[in-house]
Formats: sequence, structure tokens, C-alpha cells
Amino acid sequence: MTRVRTTRLLPQAYRPLFAHADFRRLLPALAASDLGDGMSIVAVAWLAIEIAPPGQSGMLLGAALAAYALPGAAGALLFGRWLRRLPAGRLLAADSRIRAVLLGCVPLAWAVGVLHPVLYVALLAGSSVLHAWGNAGRYSLIAQILPPDQRLAANALVSSSVSASIVVGPALAGFLAVVVGPAWLIGLDALSFAVLAAQVGRLRGAAAGQDGRGAKDERDGEAATTPVDADRSAAGLRLLRKQPELLGVLALTWFFNFLYGPAEVALPLHVTDDLHAGAGLLGLYWTLFGAGAVLGGLAAGALRRFPLWPVTLGIVAGWGLALVPFGLGAPAAVTLACFTLGGLIYGPFTALSYTLFQERTPAASLTTVLAARSAALLTAGPVGTALGGPLIALLGPRQVLAASGLATVALAVIGAAIRVQGLRRVRTPAPVSRPT
Repeated sequence: MTRVRTTRLLPQAYRPLFAHADFRRLLPALAASDLGDGMSIVAVAWLAIEIAPPGQSGMLLGAALAAYALPGAAGALLFGRWLRRLPAGRLLAADSRIRAVLLGCVPLAWAVGVLHPVLYVALLAGSSVLHAWGNAGRYSLIAQILPPDQRLAANALVSSSVSASIVVGPALAGFLAVVVGPAWLIGLDALSFAVLAAQVGRLRGAAAGQDGRGAKDERDGEAATTPVDADRSAAGLRLLRKQPELLGVLALTWFFNFLYGPAEVALPLHVTDDLHAGAGLLGLYWTLFGAGAVLGGLAAGALRRFPLWPVTLGIVAGWGLALVPFGLGAPAAVTLACFTLGGLIYGPFTALSYTLFQERTPAASLTTVLAARSAALLTAGPVGTALGGPLIALLGPRQVLAASGLATVALAVIGAAIRVQGLRRVRTPAPVSRPT
């Protein structure tokens, strides 16, 4: 089938994108790297369980998952001085090359029998150190390749690739982990980033910001290339101090992401230790969660008719309740249904959280405040993940899942109480002093 016939099968909004040769080269490589990362959701955890010393699987699993994310947050904050002005193409290529090399060392070390847990965590940590910058470079590069009226469609297409990878990747990894082993799945992820680095290198100079027009585009889009701008973050935090409601949204989101971290560590060990099952079941959990999250995200627009604060707090409580049956010893079929429902509930949260910020922030300050939001939230999930290992060693995976759920419900209750108290203070008029 010719390319012209293929594009005719696409919705009208997406057809003009494929008239750009650079975008046609870049999109399949981005999709491949997304799929590789989707498989690594299962592979990284499963390999940690396989190589962990006896009795230390929870600790190594928490360390591995944190290493796969936390250095990226640190890199976003620490390297801005040197990286923020680099062309988007160079940022994306540098991140892709680092991930390709260091993740590629994992199956090689495993094959020759030298994949010590410390080496495994170090390789994962090194592979993620520029990942926030690479992700920022991805969207800035798209903005440079395409004219303004086509960028929304392109962003939607690329974001859909990320969502699809969460659905397809874990299921595929659950099957392949039994056939070839989790180490080689991480090797496939490394190969996908090698392909992405090669494709970025094939882009024309203008697309990568290497000629006069590209350099101008890079200067104009510098904020989009920078995952966290330190100056804007500091200014945004100063503005947030004057906005108690936005500080409340930020605190709620931070603790929500933080409490999610231990559950991410506990789930693989729940599958192995409590259910005595394999990687296929773990992949199924994440696939159903991803499918629910995609549907929930699409439903976010319908929730716009309701008051945003009650809906947001309801999402937090609903996700927590979805985890409680794990602690009650419910069978796998029940907890699979709960995890799917949890993904459906969780799906709209990010969009609604951003909407609260957009509605409560003056337009002139929005970018600055959102930079502060990003800086504050970068640590929440990785810190929670790192805490998951010690908690599992102390309580066990099933109890950690339930405790994460109950703590999340408590977070929603506390948030609702603070919100009600704040509304009462606003509605209560200040006493009028009598003249003396």
C-alpha cells in the first residue's frame, strides 16, 4: 500500500503531519522507544526479583525502580545551567545514546554472570540521568519540525503512543519474560533507544536546530526544551506562597504521587510471594491498569461539568479504596478488577490537577507557577518508590498495598477537611469593630 493510500486512512487532522519527512522518520522511532519503556515496567522489576539475594528482593526492587526514575529528576534540576540552551535534537540524541549504552550493558552483564545488584542499580541510575531532558527535547523537536497549526495533532499522536505503550508493553513483557528472560527485554529497550538516536541523527539540520532558523526556533522555544527552569521555579514558589489554594493542590498531588510509589514496588512481590505467579500476571495487572487509565483520561472532559475540587479528592479516595482488597487476601481475579477500576479512577487526575492550576493562576504567571509545580513534583514518586523496599521488608507486599490505599484515603479525607475549613473562613465575615 502506498504512503498516499495509507494517509487517506487517517483522520483528516493527522494527514498533513506525514507530509513532513522528518516527522515520518521520527514517529516510528519514538513509538519503538515508548514500547521498550512499556516493557521495562515489568522487566526492570522482574529482573530485580531474580537477581536479589535471599530475603532482600523488596529492598533491591525498591532501589531498582527508584534508580530508574530518581536520577532523571535530579538531572532535570542540576544540569539546567549547561543543557537548557542545547538544541532539542542534541538533547534527545544524548539521552537516547546514554540509555542505549547503559541499558544495553544489563543483558551483557547478565549473560556473563556478573550482574551484581549494585551494578544493576548503577546501570539503571546512569541510564535515566538525562531522561527528563530527553523528554523535553522530544516535544521541542516536534515543535521545530512542524508548523504551529499542526503541533496539537502531533502532540496528541505522540502522547497516544505513550499511552498505548502502557497497555501493550507490560502484556508483551509478561509473555516474553518467560520465553527470553527479563534481562533481554531490557536489551530490547536499549535497542529501541539506539534506533531513536540514529533517527534523530538523520534529521535535517533545520529540524535539529543546527542552522539559522533552527537556532532561532530553539531560542523561541527554550522554555519548552527545559524540563525545569530553576529561575522560574523559584519565582513560581514565591507566587504559590500567596495562593493557599494552589499550595493545597500541589501538596495533595505530591502526597498522592508519593503514596503511589510503595504500591508500585509491592505489586511485583505480591505476584511472586503472595500469588506465586509469574511475569505474565504482573504484565496483565499493568496492562489493565493502563487501559483503565486511558479510558479515564478520555473521560476527563466529561468531569469538567462538576466542581473540580470534590472530583479531584474523590479520585484520590477512589484510587486508595481500589488498593484495599489486596490487603484482605482477595483472589487475583478480584484484585485485577480493582486495579483496572483504579486505573480508570486515576486516569483523569493529572488533567484535573492542571486545570485547577490554570483556573486559579493569572495568565501572566501560569508558566512560572507550572515550572514550580514540576520542580516540586519531580521527587514525589521516586521517593515513595525508594521507601517501598524497607516497608515491604517490614510489613510484606500485601500489607504495603493495603497500607498505601488506606493512607491515600486518609489523604483525601484530610484534604476535604482542610478544604471545608478554608471555605468556612472565606464565608465567615470578619467582625466589625465598634468605634470607641
